[in-house]
Amino acid sequence: MTNEVLVVGAVSPQVREAVSGVVKALEEAFNAKDPSALSEQFAVEASWSNAMGTRLDGREAIAEFSAPALKGFLRDSFARYDVVKLLEVAPGVIAVNVVQTPTDATGGPTDGLRGSTLYVVAERPEGWKIVAGQNTAVSTPAS
Repeated sequence: MTNEVLVVGAVSPQVREAVSGVVKALEEAFNAKDPSALSEQFAVEASWSNAMGTRLDGREAIAEFSAPALKGFLRDSFARYDVVKLLEVAPGVIAVNVVQTPTDATGGPTDGLRGSTLYVVAERPEGWKIVAGQNTAVSTPAS
């Protein structure tokens, strides 16, 4: 992840590290094709809209969708997730803008759709979790 992050509001270094850790764990789970580890980054009552526009409500639904997707049409897809902005919405609630860059299995850049993602990450009893999010596929601009 890049170190150039726009921080808006009172986001302490500890919160920044925790929230960025959620995004890093999500990236690692996606690249490992591990639906369990991926869904664990979401709160039990999360709402997620993926890049295809499918809304998934709840951690269980996210896991159920992710398992066949990661082993199927996403099996050869890898990405780097870079946090570009943290916005304190309220104490314990951070909006996180992430740029997803396609990579090969070793992390090298490749051509393909990029993602522009917004996560709302909130502090929960079990730690910082994604409570809501939207992933948008973005075409690579022509050179």
